[in-house]
Amino acid sequence: MSQLNETQIKQAAQILTDSIPEGWPTLQDALAEINERLIPENTLLAAVENGIVIGWGGILPEYNGNVFELHPLAVRGDRRRQGIGRAIVAALEDEARKRGGLTIRVGADDERGDGGTSLANVDLYDDLPGKIRDFSAGTHQSGFYMKLGYKIIGVVPDANGPGKPDIFLGKRLWRPEG
Repeated sequence: MSQLNETQIKQAAQILTDSIPEGWPTLQDALAEINERLIPENTLLAAVENGIVIGWGGILPEYNGNVFELHPLAVRGDRRRQGIGRAIVAALEDEARKRGGLTIRVGADDERGDGGTSLANVDLYDDLPGKIRDFSAGTHQSGFYMKLGYKIIGVVPDANGPGKPDIFLGKRLWRPEG
């Protein structure tokens, strides 16, 4: 693995700001996020083409290394739907397995406008198990993760304001015997 240079780190930060402006509205916010994540226990991986960062993601250990949070994942807008995000996630899952991870999880805020999923702007305290069973991702990023084998493992109603839940998705990294 090689290190990203200063220009490439700024490219990664710009991708984060462009992709998820709710979380990182400015380039400075995104650079602060990257710098906060650049510690030895975390893993950050970037997809680089011709010296230019086109996507990147990271994993953060939790629960004594049994669980890894995938945070963040961002792909340049003009390079989406080309398998780059899928490849980054697969590489991060492999790294989590190598480090002894049993589960990988991701939080997916549903906070844009009218919401992107069937869990937005509804009373999640009324039959949450049924709402999870009948879940529709719509245009939300949770659909991407579900295609990769992630399942809803939790929901926090109103986490980002009324009707704006945080959806937790997880994936087992080991194979049960039998």
